[in-house]
Amino acid sequence: MSAMEVRNPRTGQYDYFFNAATAEEVGEMADRARAAQRQWAERGLEYRTQILMAWADALKMQGTNIVAALSVDTARTRISEEELGAVIHFIHGFCEAASEVLATPFRKVASHPDVVFKVTYVPYSLVGVISPWNFPLVLSFIDAIPALVAGSAVIIKPSEVTPRFVEPLRKTIEAIPGLKDVLQLVQGGADTGQALVAKSDAVVFTGSIPTGRKIAVAAAEAFIPAFLELGGKDAAVVLEGADVERAATSILRSALYNSGQVCYAIERVYAHASLHDRLVDAMVRQAATLKRSLAAGDGGHYGPMIFSRQGAIIDAQLDDAVAKGARIVSGGKSQMVDGAVWIDPTIVIGVSHDMTLMTEETFGPIVPVMKFSSEDEAERLMNDSQFGLSGAVFGPDSHVAGNFALKMEAGGVSINDTELPRVMMFDGEKMAFKQSGMGGSRYGATSLLRYVRKRALLANEGPVPPLSKLEETPL
Repeated sequence: MSAMEVRNPRTGQYDYFFNAATAEEVGEMADRARAAQRQWAERGLEYRTQILMAWADALKMQGTNIVAALSVDTARTRISEEELGAVIHFIHGFCEAASEVLATPFRKVASHPDVVFKVTYVPYSLVGVISPWNFPLVLSFIDAIPALVAGSAVIIKPSEVTPRFVEPLRKTIEAIPGLKDVLQLVQGGADTGQALVAKSDAVVFTGSIPTGRKIAVAAAEAFIPAFLELGGKDAAVVLEGADVERAATSILRSALYNSGQVCYAIERVYAHASLHDRLVDAMVRQAATLKRSLAAGDGGHYGPMIFSRQGAIIDAQLDDAVAKGARIVSGGKSQMVDGAVWIDPTIVIGVSHDMTLMTEETFGPIVPVMKFSSEDEAERLMNDSQFGLSGAVFGPDSHVAGNFALKMEAGGVSINDTELPRVMMFDGEKMAFKQSGMGGSRYGATSLLRYVRKRALLANEGPVPPLSKLEETPL
């Protein structure tokens, strides 16, 4: 084992340590998980549901400790409470949907009336989950829970940047008989993640494109499926005739939520020339009403950056934009205050696609706004990106905005609002386009089927053709 230091984002102090698991230890965990998974799958969905619902109750009871740990690592409290609530919601939602999604009735083969068949689902024995630091709890379990419901064992490697929640969470898991071996958490950095991929039967990763590429290669070499949920550079297009105040409020809410540390945050805005200036003025005015949250419950609207190096990445993008002619009209570069890295809501105009601010993921509370004159130009600009996670279109009504939204090369497009895909967790599906991801949708109750292989059982209830008819028997 090797000790890893953890930084407190509010103080800048390294005040927490944990031991990174070795490859040998990951292998031992994988062996335990596989041994336990056989019974986990064989005892059926009703058994798994009972166990997971009991765990949901344990999470509620111990929620204060989990939220407290999350709050230290992420410098936020309300969103940490939302994360815990979301995980409990995932458990209830997937358990309730599973009986229908995983149903396997016998059916007749239409072209052969004597043959009946059923598709059975065989879960991957061990699913490895590697999660990021911006939503440490939710993004650890948004994939782990459906995998568990489907019958897989799961090992999660949370980000080494935000690991404090692991200890109180592990206590809730160990309190539920039958759960601790099929649901394990392993701590460490990149080496631990590599070891987990090597021992898994399927891997899910949420994070950056560069790391996602490495995991995709490792999974290919191991000949296992990889489900990748990667970065975003979501565009908002504000068409002629749109409600400027509505657009400004919606865009800012998306761009500034969690201090912009969200993969589906709006990170670039294209505004029709007729309303560009009014939109910018409205966003500057609204942003001026927001203030830093210096402590829990103080009425502030945004906290410091979770990962300190993100401040330098954002500063470099702003410097590049200004050097190429852009102008910052609100906010500005990062500030270090008592060890915390702060970035105030920042609005930038005069931007273009030769600036990294418009082409690379920013992951901070920055809103660059670019002017367009025609819908053809807006279409070209919004799709001129390696990313295709989600986006938004604002227009004079849902019909006009919706028609234009069909042109956006992204998996989830909000109309006259932002971030609407968040509300359809169990009701619909969306996939990432381009380099923003790979693999089936994690949205919708049918995402349970990501974690199973399909096996067909076929029975002939009629006569077997005699050998004399061999040449006449169709293959």
